[in-house]
Amino acid sequence: MKYTWKNIPRYIRYVILQASYLFLFSVIFRLVFYFFFFKTTVTGTAPVLKAWYLGLKFDLRLTLILMVPVLLITLIWRNGFFNKPFLRRIAFWYFFIIYFVLILLYALDLGHYAYLALRIDPNISRFLLSGERADTASMLWQTYPVIRAFIGLLLFLFLVSRMLITTYRRLANQPPKKIGNWRFTGWATTVVLLFAAGIYGNFAYFPLRWSQAMFSRDNGITSLALNPILYLVSNLSVRNDTYDLKRTKEYYPVMAKYLAVDSPDVEKLNFVRTIAGDPSKRKMNVVLVMLESTGACITSMYGNPMQATPHMKSIADSGILFKHFYVPAISTARTVYGVTTGLPDIAMANTASRHPKMVDQRVVMDQFHGYEKYYLLGGNTNWANIRAIFTSNVEGVKIFEEGYYKAPKADVWGVSDYDLITEADEIFRGAHQRNQPFIAFLQLADNHPPYTTTAGSGDFKKVTEKDIDMEKFKQAGFVSIDQFNALRYEDYNVGHLIDLARKGGYLENTVFIMFGDHNCALNPYHFMPIPEYELGSGGVHTTCFMYSPGNVQPGVVNQTTSLVDVYPTMATIVGMPVKNYTLGQNMLDSSRAGRYAFSTFVKNMQTYIAVMGDRYQYEINYATQESALYDLQGDPLKNVKLQQPDTAKALDNLTRAFYESTRYLMFNNKK
Repeated sequence: MKYTWKNIPRYIRYVILQASYLFLFSVIFRLVFYFFFFKTTVTGTAPVLKAWYLGLKFDLRLTLILMVPVLLITLIWRNGFFNKPFLRRIAFWYFFIIYFVLILLYALDLGHYAYLALRIDPNISRFLLSGERADTASMLWQTYPVIRAFIGLLLFLFLVSRMLITTYRRLANQPPKKIGNWRFTGWATTVVLLFAAGIYGNFAYFPLRWSQAMFSRDNGITSLALNPILYLVSNLSVRNDTYDLKRTKEYYPVMAKYLAVDSPDVEKLNFVRTIAGDPSKRKMNVVLVMLESTGACITSMYGNPMQATPHMKSIADSGILFKHFYVPAISTARTVYGVTTGLPDIAMANTASRHPKMVDQRVVMDQFHGYEKYYLLGGNTNWANIRAIFTSNVEGVKIFEEGYYKAPKADVWGVSDYDLITEADEIFRGAHQRNQPFIAFLQLADNHPPYTTTAGSGDFKKVTEKDIDMEKFKQAGFVSIDQFNALRYEDYNVGHLIDLARKGGYLENTVFIMFGDHNCALNPYHFMPIPEYELGSGGVHTTCFMYSPGNVQPGVVNQTTSLVDVYPTMATIVGMPVKNYTLGQNMLDSSRAGRYAFSTFVKNMQTYIAVMGDRYQYEINYATQESALYDLQGDPLKNVKLQQPDTAKALDNLTRAFYESTRYLMFNNKK
């Protein structure tokens, strides 16, 4: 007997055809990713080809897993599969639902990657939490062609339904060929073995694993090698957020020594440091300005070829630039939590602001006695449950949000940054006229999709490709002209804020500190002193500068500083006596040598906890616990852990001390 296509039993042909269609569907999305989203710092074609090879194997595995129920049905009802209407309906609706879910997940993955340069993971569920769905929907509506996408989805589902019906009918109309039990056993065994081999996916004693996609240090290569849906499923089982009292005590002496705790006590786990204050100082205003998506490398102060932030540079040159300032994570909500509470947000499933047991904290802002306290956001503070961080911890805080402002909403994030700053100035000016000192957290948002910009005072103009040097633009890391214009607009509004403060008469009695909440998604860049794009630290290295004419002497702080240091620093500057219960330190204390910033970041599609210092970066893979030490003054991409074991051991202890202390304090720093 000849083994031709027509001699294969039609129910097995049906399985093969449907598997081919599903596999082709995944490959099409892989091609879309490769041609429109893929970027890498790796030269040569070998890593790309290997990523494609692995990626296709993952796509095949997904296809075969999804086909297993259909294979079982066809083998069980082989003689009646094309004669029983209920089986036809089961097969149709199964495939229809599969294609519907697949196209949604693949499209979601592409959007997520365009937004954060990361494949989808369980943290994406934060966008669907109660109270945030409207904001997420509005952002999607304003950023993406939702109507065209919806029409495209309907057209796709129509074509899928026609394909499913046509394939079934074509095979059903062919005359059945009865085969004996032995021949059926042979066909069934062959197909089952092929399915098992495809799902196993490796010519080795262990099956294909997602970790094999991490053969390169490059995030783009790894992303190309993964199947996003399988990667999402493999990360769905997340451990509950908690703390380990035994390990906290184990590393407490390291943390207590590093922080210079007033009265170390391993049993009471005391972290308190007292900032004595200076009653002779006048009560100066404090304004924290959170700069959305403003990493260090995109600003003019760090040698970016496009020099997009001249106002920020002028202000930083006249104030203090914190050259090596890091945030604990790449997330706006985590930054708001971290700067306010003095604790890195290391919650796993969702951000700490969404965790009822983590929002009750003793914070420095609450201890600015005699000050009016403001939080100003152009949108709604129900976003990410941010309201709870302030209302739960800061007595008497006044929240200004959507609905308060006279200006109309500009987009999903509320009023434009220009209007937010303009109306914030009215609040600040009013307090100044009443001789009332204030501390304010002003959160900007427009340097973020959908990248809304306005004319400002009428003199802000967007640029096009014709207006700029595109060679420099490519070197600068920006992924689009819209992203570049949004940063220029943010810089414009920073200048607007300082100009209003000067005109309002409160500039000389106010300390401004401006910092990015995280970096934005960028193309590879190489102009920074160290290869932070490849190291993974570029996402958490953000700009930070302080400005107060006549009160803060211009300079540059080269020692490493952290987001959690902001409030203790501001308390010291204005002479406010406070108790610091958490992990922040004074950024201007030059007597403290060996400073490190603790961060978590994703590199090569894996999560790391790390400490970054003036010379060393030490990181621990969260999943595997493998660690690495990089000498930033030597070969910064070479792991020198074995060559410098003492340094590696000390920084391993410090990294774990930061991590365990943070986990403990998130639950045990209650008022």
